[in-house]
Amino acid sequence: MMEWVRCGAAAMAAIVMGAAGGPAEAEDGARAGTWLLRGRALGVLPDESSTISAIGGRADAENTIVPELDLTYFATDSIAVELIAAVTKHDVEAHGTMLGTVPLGSAWLLPPTLTVQYHVPGAGGVSPYLGAGVNYTHFFDADPPAAGAVRSISYDDSFGPALQAGVDVWVNDRWAINLDVKKVWLNTDVSINGGAIEADVDLDPWLVGVGVAYRF
Repeated sequence: MMEWVRCGAAAMAAIVMGAAGGPAEAEDGARAGTWLLRGRALGVLPDESSTISAIGGRADAENTIVPELDLTYFATDSIAVELIAAVTKHDVEAHGTMLGTVPLGSAWLLPPTLTVQYHVPGAGGVSPYLGAGVNYTHFFDADPPAAGAVRSISYDDSFGPALQAGVDVWVNDRWAINLDVKKVWLNTDVSINGGAIEADVDLDPWLVGVGVAYRF
């Protein structure tokens, strides 16, 4: 799965760079002063690395698929700002510890991400784009497992950079089909059993979205 995501991101980047050298006019799509509202099915694919004190091992968070909304404003025909909003829940386990596999319960994440995008006007209503920005992730309702050695767990909120590549395929002057891939660098400090065990976890998820866009 991760190899597919990396190949997809590279392919979209190549599309963007190739389109930059092509025709600059497009019959359909967004224009300066307009907004795009997108709805996507979003795959959240953590790409974890971690260190865990006392018991060793590594933390693994499950992949999830969630609905996502984003709002994009076009300052010019090519420059836009996008804000995404989604809520995800992940079950977490520690693998390879001196205690074997240790369930760490679950946590909810609210990860709003703001990016500035460059959209390439494309022939035939195909408009690829690249973006870069910042992510803030808020962790809430962290619940320890119902049984086991973990009695309490908490996660620190995180700021980190984000990169993006995507494409809008315009069906008409209002509606488009969208494919979008983001890479978010997300680090959190985890406290288990009141600090008896601590972990430094890089979740660094890929966010892979497919959906529709409406221009207004």
